[in-house]
Amino acid sequence: MDLKDIVQKPCRIVVKIGSSLLVDQENLCVRDAWLGKLSEDIAEFRKAGHQIIVVSSGAIAIGRGQIHDDGRWQLRHAQAAAAVGQIGLAGAWAGNLQKVGCPTGQILLTLQDTEERRRYLNARDTLATLLESDVVPVINENDTIATEEIRFGDNDRLAARVAAMMEADLLILLSDVDGFYDRPPSEDGAKHISLIAEVNQDIRAMAGVSGALGSGGMATKLDAAEIACQAGSAMVIGLGMVNHPLHALWQGARHTLFLPTSDKRAARRAWIQGSLAPKGSLLVDTGAAKALLEGRSLLAVGIISLEGQFRRGDSIEVQDEDGRLLGVGLAGYDAQDVQRIIGKNSHEITDILGPGQRGAVIHRDHLVVKSRGLDG
Repeated sequence: MDLKDIVQKPCRIVVKIGSSLLVDQENLCVRDAWLGKLSEDIAEFRKAGHQIIVVSSGAIAIGRGQIHDDGRWQLRHAQAAAAVGQIGLAGAWAGNLQKVGCPTGQILLTLQDTEERRRYLNARDTLATLLESDVVPVINENDTIATEEIRFGDNDRLAARVAAMMEADLLILLSDVDGFYDRPPSEDGAKHISLIAEVNQDIRAMAGVSGALGSGGMATKLDAAEIACQAGSAMVIGLGMVNHPLHALWQGARHTLFLPTSDKRAARRAWIQGSLAPKGSLLVDTGAAKALLEGRSLLAVGIISLEGQFRRGDSIEVQDEDGRLLGVGLAGYDAQDVQRIIGKNSHEITDILGPGQRGAVIHRDHLVVKSRGLDG
């Protein structure tokens, strides 16, 4: 597998841009001309049928020049800088993407938003809706409220978790180097590694140090590779300092490709089954059971009864009329709302719960059916 194999057909791509690329290191402002070229690349990829999600650093760097720290840069200064810089960062992205005909939407996330199930579902649903609406989501870590993320630089890892959450085919980390080397690339004899099948201890021993403005070095990129590849996504580290960096990669510019180590569906099934015990169960009729086995979502009309107190995003079991386990999924509603809509069709649900509440009780993307991979 190589990069051309991945992008030869329409796919979902997450692109992460670091501070050292986006922000001029001398005057701490956005490199607007470069961002304009990158935006043209994004438009080109979208024209080819690809869905693009952007994860962008830079808010702290942009805001840094406007925060007076009396020579003692502390966490509170970084958080204040993020609050100031985020406005400029969002405006730069919106302005440049608008010029090339790409509507944008901003989302601020923390790692917890991709780990806690309820917040995970909310974030995933919002991102999916933006993509369905032909909008380019621009994601940044919510550095104003984050703490450890600011100290350790988790936007590489955040990008990987977004790729996993959205079942992306490819994660591209644009960097100030053109891939992974067996030693710091500035050293004589440094060897470029073009393909990595697995992030093992030998690979980790080769990792370098962080850059000047960014808060994450090669070690965090290896963490990102593990997260993304275990979720079934491929990952690329490529040079971002050039104009049109995505186009350059498309045309064969040197990079490092990390191969996925798991199938996306298998990884998602494992995540749904997870380590948390189910918070409740649903008893469904024969028609609903048949629909689930055919790969369809669980609708309220097919539910007979429920047990337990669960919230949206909790893991719940689905049983047939004889109490046999059919599968495990993530609840689309709180238990109290499910109780109100048992046996109801979509139109009745709207009348009961209000406008916009017509979705599945468990969406098929959030359901693992026993005959398709659930043990037991």
